[in-house]
Amino acid sequence: MTKWMRRALGGVGLVAAMAMLMAGCGARDAGDADESATAGGGDKPQVALIMKSLANEFFKTMEEGARAHHAENAERYDLIAQGIKDELDVNRQVQLVEQMVARGVDAIVIAPADSKALVGVCAQAMAEGVTVVNIDNKLDAAVLEEQGVEIPFVGPDNRAGARLVGEELAKALAPGSEVAIIEGVPTAYNAQQRKAGFEDAMNAAGMKIVASQSARWEMSEAARIVPPILSAHPELKALLCANDSMALGAVAALREAGRLGDVLVVGYDNISAVQELIRDGQMLATADQHADQLAVYGIEYALEILETGAAPADRETPVDLVTAETMGS
Repeated sequence: MTKWMRRALGGVGLVAAMAMLMAGCGARDAGDADESATAGGGDKPQVALIMKSLANEFFKTMEEGARAHHAENAERYDLIAQGIKDELDVNRQVQLVEQMVARGVDAIVIAPADSKALVGVCAQAMAEGVTVVNIDNKLDAAVLEEQGVEIPFVGPDNRAGARLVGEELAKALAPGSEVAIIEGVPTAYNAQQRKAGFEDAMNAAGMKIVASQSARWEMSEAARIVPPILSAHPELKALLCANDSMALGAVAALREAGRLGDVLVVGYDNISAVQELIRDGQMLATADQHADQLAVYGIEYALEILETGAAPADRETPVDLVTAETMGS
């Protein structure tokens, strides 16, 4: 029995609680989720969404999707949406989890900034009876086992998505072409998986990976590291970027170097800022993991666990290739 089920049973009685579980009754007026939620009580479960940097359009879109879902389902749950300013601020994310537990939320849906560092605090939340669902960046399996906890991952197969993008790039290159990978944060599982997917596609197509370097998910860092890669590898034909923010930085660096068009660029996330670049031919492709629905998938699963007490298990969500052709250009 979940924490919220126990509270419902204790607060309103068995018959009313079961009716509420089945029909979602007893809603109060919807308002701003962060203001309307009341810690540790109420007739609806509280779900905290904890994201990475809201400076990244991907996570802004994730938040907007979650808030739209809540607006349509205000009678089912209260939503508290939080994000960190810096995608590398792991300590702040840990603090947010601790704050949500202290606030008395029933579930936490988290896109962890680090696959290992967030396991401990999530385990502590579970020990307090909070349901935890992991989205976007999968928590490290070895650390989860070490902590003795099972936290379900709801998200796409990042390796498969990156391979799709890499295979599309390979169609535009001659075998043996030199390519470079711009990685995300090396300790992030999704960064590791995207790098592996790019490598799968490039190796299968007979390309030569001449460099692989982290830009830590940041546009400015990608713009900084691409020029030295170009200088070291003048025959470079493509840059495979593990997210679209870094792809934007790569495009800016190539434009500055007069190499845009000569060096192809692919990304991952399908943020709106890259869609026009793909239509214009300044980028070749990206992967869409449906940011507007990713948090929703996690929230829906958290609600299902809260309402039914079902044993959690991983759930794979869609990821699709995006090109000028698929966008109808």
